[in-house]
Amino acid sequence: GVITNAGGAVRVKTLPGQENYPAVNANGIQSQVLSRWASSFSVTAGPKNTALEAVGRSVSTARPSTGKRPKKTLDKKAGNKDCKADIAFLIDGSYNIGQRRFNLQKNFVGKITLMLGIGTEGPHVGVVQASEHPKIEFYLKNFTAAKEVLFAIKELGFRGGNSNTGKALKYTAQKFFSLENGARKGIPKIIVVFLDGWPSDDLEEAGIVAREFGVNVFIVSVAKPTTEELGMVQDIGFVDKAVCRNNGFFSYQMPTWFGTTKYVKPLVQKLCSHEQMLCSKTCYNSVNIGFLIDGSSSIGESNFRLVLDFVSNVAKAFEISDIGSKVAAVQFTYDQRPEFGFSDYVTKEKVLSAIRNISYMSGGTATGDAISFTTRNVFGPVKDGPNKNFLIVLTDGQSYDDVRGPAAAAQKAGITVFSVGIAWAPLDDLKDMASEPRESHTFFTREFTGLEQMVPDIIRGICKDFLDSKQ
Repeated sequence: GVITNAGGAVRVKTLPGQENYPAVNANGIQSQVLSRWASSFSVTAGPKNTALEAVGRSVSTARPSTGKRPKKTLDKKAGNKDCKADIAFLIDGSYNIGQRRFNLQKNFVGKITLMLGIGTEGPHVGVVQASEHPKIEFYLKNFTAAKEVLFAIKELGFRGGNSNTGKALKYTAQKFFSLENGARKGIPKIIVVFLDGWPSDDLEEAGIVAREFGVNVFIVSVAKPTTEELGMVQDIGFVDKAVCRNNGFFSYQMPTWFGTTKYVKPLVQKLCSHEQMLCSKTCYNSVNIGFLIDGSSSIGESNFRLVLDFVSNVAKAFEISDIGSKVAAVQFTYDQRPEFGFSDYVTKEKVLSAIRNISYMSGGTATGDAISFTTRNVFGPVKDGPNKNFLIVLTDGQSYDDVRGPAAAAQKAGITVFSVGIAWAPLDDLKDMASEPRESHTFFTREFTGLEQMVPDIIRGICKDFLDSKQ
């Protein structure tokens, strides 16, 4: 591809069939930058070498003078549509790895980048460097073409310091994948952690945070610690604790940074296996939560507002969207009034506004009937959907009808029931409605103002049930 002569001047060798791509741009200036960039990636000539083709195409900034523009460039812009993923490469920039191996690591990440097929419709990548303090080098939104990403990787400077991989992993999970930084809705989030040797801090907590944020963590460990080095490793099982699932799929071992070409394709295949990204689904983006709200006369208008605040605060914690979590509400007295269903509003703003606009009915209390109605009419249409179903029953008093039978039927239909009692709600009723284990699904407060303190516990309860159902 690129030949550098003794004086360091770069000249570009044209491959057969590439005569239409001169290494000169419209102003007649040789495109030095890209040639220089190309030469840093060690490329072996071969008939099927994608790296060579990429160089051949990107050297020119002028349009080919003759012939039709090849169709392929259009696909190239879109990228590999079969590999939709938002990927952060968390590279090791510590003194552990050193400058020389750091450059080999960049080279390897460059090869992965080329093979992934980055493009507007395909995978997007960004890079974070782990060292004493993590640094986001570039975000998903910064580049959508492979050659730009390769150039950015080449320009990365070595930072040094301790390899605080746990700190960097936690930071990346929390800060990197925001919508404003280019993360896309409904596309798997992946962090590929490159580790030379071992981390100088703890990875377990970072792994938990990443899973909560719906991030699939892969660990590529290079040069395992030797027997005499093992004493310096805080936690020998660090890989298993950090990865998305300890099932062998998310960990990847390479003996050394040399001769890594053969490891590129198997790793890329893993990163593109959409259905294996077990951590993309979290309690925040994969649940349906139905609220069954008591509208009986004993509550009164001002307390009813406190109940609606509680409903809003629980709903607010979840990622509500057409492909995420969904919320529905039914108000009941002797009668039931569906306020809105799971498919009525697909943004958080609209759901919260619908909750605010619920008007107070006033009447009796037939909780059992209301549970049956909600199971049939609200959860019925989504019972075969991908989300896990939860029902939160809020009541301030004794029900006039049986609650045990309807609650058991709801649970049999795959709905996890939380009962929240206020003021005069009898504990027996609450326990009869709640899912097992009853203690952790039953809540009670003497005053309506006590509802606010329960919000985090209810959210945590939903997340715990969600995780337990996935194990």
